[in-house]
Amino acid sequence: MSRDESPQKPLVSPSVRDLQPLDVDGIRTLTIGVIVWAVAFVVLLPFSSRLREIGMDWWLWTCVTGIGLGLVGLAYCVWRRGRLSRGVPDQRTSGSASS
Repeated sequence: MSRDESPQKPLVSPSVRDLQPLDVDGIRTLTIGVIVWAVAFVVLLPFSSRLREIGMDWWLWTCVTGIGLGLVGLAYCVWRRGRLSRGVPDQRTSGSASS
């Protein structure tokens, strides 16, 4: 294509649909994440002495941290789901900004 030629317009114009956000509370995602961290911890636990010898025992602590943070997130999501089911609006979607 030379400089003076304009690019051709597409034959089909893209259509835009009104999409509603998914009603996802995050509980399933966090539960699966906590289970994955727990499985990783159980798999690594028999090798803890070997991991300690080579200076990689932080892998176990990473799993423990993942489990702990996942449980904190799970508690928050359960609390938030209960709050939304009672009809209390989410602060992010209420449209009012606090001063």
